[in-house]
Amino acid sequence: MSNPFVHLELCTSDTQKAKDFYSKLFGWQFNDNDMGSMIYSTFKPSEGPGGGVYSMPNMPTAWLAYVGVDDINASTDKAKSLGATVLNGPAEIPNVGWFTVLKDPTGAPIALFQPNPSHRPA
Repeated sequence: MSNPFVHLELCTSDTQKAKDFYSKLFGWQFNDNDMGSMIYSTFKPSEGPGGGVYSMPNMPTAWLAYVGVDDINASTDKAKSLGATVLNGPAEIPNVGWFTVLKDPTGAPIALFQPNPSHRPA
């Protein structure tokens, strides 16, 4: 399949409660990363895409799926031409890549992600 899901993200009002739940349910281990304005906790199951858990004021608790793309700008423009609404981006994640958060024409949120080719995940 071209353009697979590459990252899953949980925005929650209680990151510790979420990390406790998913570590007990699935055995996921989390690594906390200080991003300056927040702690972003990453996880990587033995198979499939990894993801992150974070808390942001005034944001609903929800999962967001990221789909891999080769060109964030072209993919964002194509999504808009097909009826998507851009909620955020394209924006850079320093040293990691670029993302756009969209609402598809039905109102469902989805994100696009283009990795920085020089970034090597830990």
